[in-house]
Amino acid sequence: DFMTWIWYRGSVFAKAEQSWERWWYEEQDHLRTTGLWGKFLEIILDLRFFFFQYGIVYQLGIAAGSTSIAVYLLSWIFVFVAFGIFVVIAYARDRYASKDHIYYRLVQFLVIKLGLIVMIALLEFTEFKFMDIFTSLLAFVPTGWGLVLIAQVFRPCLQRTILWAAVVSVARLYDILFGVIVMTPVAVLSWFPGFQSMQTRILFNEAFNRGLRIFQIVTGKKSKSDKF
Repeated sequence: DFMTWIWYRGSVFAKAEQSWERWWYEEQDHLRTTGLWGKFLEIILDLRFFFFQYGIVYQLGIAAGSTSIAVYLLSWIFVFVAFGIFVVIAYARDRYASKDHIYYRLVQFLVIKLGLIVMIALLEFTEFKFMDIFTSLLAFVPTGWGLVLIAQVFRPCLQRTILWAAVVSVARLYDILFGVIVMTPVAVLSWFPGFQSMQTRILFNEAFNRGLRIFQIVTGKKSKSDKF
């Protein structure tokens, strides 16, 4: 149900509970009536996500212990390269995935091969470590979300360009990841016999309580009538 909601584009009359895209646009409705200063403050508030990147990039092995501002500026190259790769793959999927499937696989193969070449070059000529891959996720995942939020502020300008489709795709990818993180533990726990009854009890707690009160009222009246 969650994945159906995520990928269902629907029509103009689709509701937020039916389509993720409709819900996502409704979440931005407040920006339509927000003035210039309000949008400026919104951008300033979204900059908080970039502090994670600033603090973590200096902990990477490829930084070699340097505290120069150039390390932070160079880290943005990774952000733009990752976004560019995502745009290329999304374009190839929309263009070739349905008809010329071999071209779509070729694009994926070239991207993976290029990534391996870059990684081998970094391991050979820099202080790059494999642990940097996982550490960088802590830095660049919040950065990407901050860029999506800033792009929402500039929606009137970006919506006429190709970049807006990429912004929507990135936002959908983030919500898929967040949904999987939240729902996976619930799904795993629901497979255990003991947790199934507990989950049902939690979901229908109010109904159980109401039924208990009704049962007490009914049994109370019966006991009184029996006395008479």
